[in-house]
Amino acid sequence: MEYSKLVAITGLPGLFELLNSKTEGAIVRSLDDKSTRFVSSRIHNFSHLEAIEIYTIRDNVNMVDVLNAMDQAGGSLPDEKDAAAIKKYFEKVYPDMDFERVYASDMKKMVKWFSILKKNNVEIKLSELPEEEPVAEEQQQPAAEEIKPAKKAAKKKEEVTPAEEAPKKKATRKKKEE
Repeated sequence: MEYSKLVAITGLPGLFELLNSKTEGAIVRSLDDKSTRFVSSRIHNFSHLEAIEIYTIRDNVNMVDVLNAMDQAGGSLPDEKDAAAIKKYFEKVYPDMDFERVYASDMKKMVKWFSILKKNNVEIKLSELPEEEPVAEEQQQPAAEEIKPAKKAAKKKEEVTPAEEAPKKKATRKKKEE
């Protein structure tokens, strides 16, 4: 199971593996009870775990960074129902977190999700995108030259004055009157 295929679904507890997506929703498998079901996108919203970011004092960080810090800290996780204990845990594990903007409910979700990921032996890492090669200036030059003739054509159209167009319109009106 890959971390990149995991989603959280609004209104449904736990995490899900995205098996297949359709226009009306998606087919998902629960990580808790391994049940497979169809979830409608008209009723629920899907959030890929890779796309979730956490507020910090500096820049926002991906949730993977926080989960990896939780993994490195080791020890036991705090009780999911004790908000004060969870806040103290995150102050120790990830002190850069902006605790004014990250709600206690969000921290509870992270603790719950972390325990689900550990129970299912999911490797917590972002999927790597292939790096694009930088475009050389020589390759950009011909593209710029191709654009220049189009600009000249546009300028020629702008150079036509309204006075030149007016007689054409009057000529068509006379034909219609006759």
